[in-house]
Amino acid sequence: MAPTSVFTEKLLTVPPPIEVAGRWVKRYHVTSDPAGIAPEVERAAYAFLPELLPEPDGTPPATFVVLHRGDDTGAYLNAYSWVWDNVLHFRGAAAGQPVLGCPDLDPTRFIAPDQPWIGCVWELPPILHERDAWVRHMLARPAPEVPDLDAYLADSLPEGTTGDRS
Repeated sequence: MAPTSVFTEKLLTVPPPIEVAGRWVKRYHVTSDPAGIAPEVERAAYAFLPELLPEPDGTPPATFVVLHRGDDTGAYLNAYSWVWDNVLHFRGAAAGQPVLGCPDLDPTRFIAPDQPWIGCVWELPPILHERDAWVRHMLARPAPEVPDLDAYLADSLPEGTTGDRS
């Protein structure tokens, strides 16, 4: 399939972590709009987020999300949660994108589509950083040090664009 337009990176911002449903959530926002994601879209996404989170399993309760406002009517929320000590659990939500089963074009009306997709090219950059941060702060601690959830929460991909980071 040939691309229909020229590819350009999007803006990546990193709001501070929040607590949702007993989990600490690191946040990444992706958009082409220099003003950022509209507050009503952000509120709707984070109100829907508890539906995407796994049950506690003894792993430190940490999640990172990518909230992406598309250039059309779509908004996407990808929730990546650490479970089973070193496994990344994924659930996603979409709004305003009828092709994914959304009821209308409203970017604040989130649903959880039944797709096996983990993210588009603009949503994937945080995954490698978060994997390395989890290993660095939670798994690769020399004995007798304990995992450092606070250090993990403070270690985010820097703001900028979704790519061009080499």
